[in-house]
Amino acid sequence: MTVVKPFRGLRPPAGLASEIACLPYDVMNSEEAAVMARGKEKSLLHITKSEIDLPEGTDVHSEDVYRKAFENFTEWQVKGWLVQDEKPNFYIYAQTMKGRTQYGIVGAAAVNDYLSGVIRKHELTRPDKEEDRMVHVRTNNANIEPVFFAYPAVKELDKIVSRVVRKQKPEYDFVAEDGIGHQFWVIRDETMISQVEKLFNEKVPLMYVADGHHRTAAAARVGKEKRDKNPAHRGDEEYNYFLAVIFPDEQLRILDYNRVIRDLNGHTPEQLLSKLEECFVVKDKGSNTYLPRKLHNFAMYLNGKWYSLTARPGTFNDADPIGVLDVTVLTEKVLKPLLDIQDLRRSKRIDFIGGIRGLGELKKRVDSGEMKVAFALYPVSMKQLITIADTGNIMPPKTTWFEPKLRSGLVIHKLD
Repeated sequence: MTVVKPFRGLRPPAGLASEIACLPYDVMNSEEAAVMARGKEKSLLHITKSEIDLPEGTDVHSEDVYRKAFENFTEWQVKGWLVQDEKPNFYIYAQTMKGRTQYGIVGAAAVNDYLSGVIRKHELTRPDKEEDRMVHVRTNNANIEPVFFAYPAVKELDKIVSRVVRKQKPEYDFVAEDGIGHQFWVIRDETMISQVEKLFNEKVPLMYVADGHHRTAAAARVGKEKRDKNPAHRGDEEYNYFLAVIFPDEQLRILDYNRVIRDLNGHTPEQLLSKLEECFVVKDKGSNTYLPRKLHNFAMYLNGKWYSLTARPGTFNDADPIGVLDVTVLTEKVLKPLLDIQDLRRSKRIDFIGGIRGLGELKKRVDSGEMKVAFALYPVSMKQLITIADTGNIMPPKTTWFEPKLRSGLVIHKLD
């Protein structure tokens, strides 16, 4: 069973939350972060992407960048832009996108749960990205940004969340520049806090990393590192826990994660279409934008036209958690054999576009001449994600796109 604890959140006064809150560090590059933070002196990007306050071209992994993050983090607290709660609380974080709202419980997840596999993952992590976030956590002695977890829904927890949302006014309530609404409540009632902690411990057997695999791994490794270095370790120190927003699985939606390819590997459009017929039923949709209708149905944009591709029987394996995925079908039947893209992680001939940007982005990239063909996939389900994590499998690269993204800066977890 899982361990989730209340904690003394470090967070903005109510009037500053919308100014401080920002998108996660890993959804933008340094140049984009600089633009987003322009004219916003309180933006958390000055801490999570602190290179924006240093000369252009500064190595993002240099000591100067981490030192600047710590300086800014300290300054934010001195100025009262971030203030620590007097006692441990749980929090509720709601996100609303296009009329749909999901409610997460914000708490401190256990390092031991990650190390023992109670918190399960579905993606590989890169050592360099892990190390970057580890240095960030070490330097600031805090989990500045939360990780995004899912748990098998528990009715009793749903009722507690519903009760708080109905009866309490949110501490923060704002709509970000991308149109997504954010609300945040503090659970201060001691009895309710005990109930939440107990329900996780008794009714939630496992949690799943939805988004933030590198942040999760880094936070757990720093916690273990601190434990191993402390001869007086007790087990209840704050470094044994890290910041998480934990959503019931049934509320989450995964968007499609699509592919665009720079060239046709020597094929003409007609030759590619002919070869696709071997593994797919191909239907010409003309200029009408086509959205995949179900699992094993793909959309392709090629040479100014949309096509429906439906995988033929035998091209996928429904008994295999990885073999049944449409990203696997596309990779094994199109990208590798026809377009000679053998390594999705390293190839410069392929790019990936999250479904939040719509099919229009695929068409735009191809029509511009930058890319030659685009493929849109039917989204992976939460059930598929959980099955893969439970069986110890790892999803292929760029399989899941969760939206909306968590805003960083609504609450921070200090490790002391």
